[in-house]
Amino acid sequence: MPETASPFSTPPHAGVAPDEPRSGYGLRRHVLGPWETLAQSVSAIAPTATPAMTIPLVFALAGNGTWLVYIFATLAVTLVGLVIGCFGRRSASPGSLFMYTTQSLPGWAASIAGWALILAYVATAGSVAAGFFNYANVLLHATLGWNASPSLLIAIAVILAGAMAYRDIKLSAEMMLWMEAASVACIVIILSLILWRHGWHPDTDQLRLKGSSGTGIRLGLVLALFSFVGFESATALGDEAREPLKTIPRAVLQCALGCGAFFVISAYAEVLGFRGAGERLDQATAPLHTLASQASTGYLGTFLGTVVDVGAMMSMFACVLACITAASRVLMLMSHRGLAHRRLSRTHSRNETPHWAVMVTAVATLIPAVVLALRGVSAMDIYGWLGSLATYGFITVYALVCIALPLHLRGEQRRGADHLSAGVLLLSIAGTAAMLLALAGTLYPVPPAPYSWLPYFYLAYIVLGLGWYAVRPRAVSS
Repeated sequence: MPETASPFSTPPHAGVAPDEPRSGYGLRRHVLGPWETLAQSVSAIAPTATPAMTIPLVFALAGNGTWLVYIFATLAVTLVGLVIGCFGRRSASPGSLFMYTTQSLPGWAASIAGWALILAYVATAGSVAAGFFNYANVLLHATLGWNASPSLLIAIAVILAGAMAYRDIKLSAEMMLWMEAASVACIVIILSLILWRHGWHPDTDQLRLKGSSGTGIRLGLVLALFSFVGFESATALGDEAREPLKTIPRAVLQCALGCGAFFVISAYAEVLGFRGAGERLDQATAPLHTLASQASTGYLGTFLGTVVDVGAMMSMFACVLACITAASRVLMLMSHRGLAHRRLSRTHSRNETPHWAVMVTAVATLIPAVVLALRGVSAMDIYGWLGSLATYGFITVYALVCIALPLHLRGEQRRGADHLSAGVLLLSIAGTAAMLLALAGTLYPVPPAPYSWLPYFYLAYIVLGLGWYAVRPRAVSS
């Protein structure tokens, strides 16, 4: 299997156009346009997964305040997106969030950021793989009357996504773009029909937050943040995007604001639609299918329900693909920095992908999801458990990036470059505070098991990462 052995040289490569040379990391440069770069972040969020699986979980806590929870989550993520944009306009490389922290923070802090980001992407991929098997079985039961093995369906999703990430980044990005566009379009049609059937007048119960509590809204905010995790994953394409200093910051902010608006409208419409559905939103196996039946009766309702279930399944798969793509590039960059085995820094000379890192992240995604499925854990529980674990990783990285920004600009200011303004400093403080508040919401009040175990598992994982850093200090600092 051909590989590039040198991490920092630019080897010759047959078939690469002069304007698309291989980068020092062995990846093809400037192959992804603005829409394909945006598709990476959108797919990592998996916008269809939120109305399909996350909004019902948030509703169980926040009730009629679900729409407000998503407004707060959008504001918090936008703050982080602005911070990432400040970095993104200055530098671009694979695994950029990890690289942002290495530019300004001590080596041990950068190590935490790297390992937290890997866990976050892998756990997110595992959680949505469970969503994939849930919707695949919904479709199989509706069409054939039988259910497939959950572990088999998870394996199919992860192995196929890993193969695509191994093969071609451009093909992967294009597939993610079309999958997400199709699934979101289906949901928009259904939500529009729901709003039209109920009339274009405000739902006073939701606007007055009837039955909602401050504690429920705060706890719901933590789950709502999981809807956005991965919105920054376009930064992992720093070498492969065209005009990365423009397209990547733009993609990150567009993803935060666009998906945030979609989530707020989805939350409002879903709560409204389930009011006369005969079952609670948080108890529905396929809430979008139920909403399709509410939106239209007869053949059209059945057709819309089936189409949106297919769209949800496709979106889950696209998210698995996006997370493996992003995680592999972060792992590759960490290998270059001495934080992972040096073999993971190699790239395939023909496919120009970090194939070893792709395989490792795919296996890491597959094992926990399949083990949980074999133990009979439901799709919703796998989604919630692994998703909550992923949230710890993302909150950690987002907070560290917010802390790193003023330190980075202060260093540039000393060299006579950029100026650390009061506005940027306030932005950094606000972003850090938002992430710390979100972290506090995951810890208190203490959630029931197994959610109460997750902070200890995450802490043990981070300690292991720091231990690896401690035994390889020279490689990391080189």
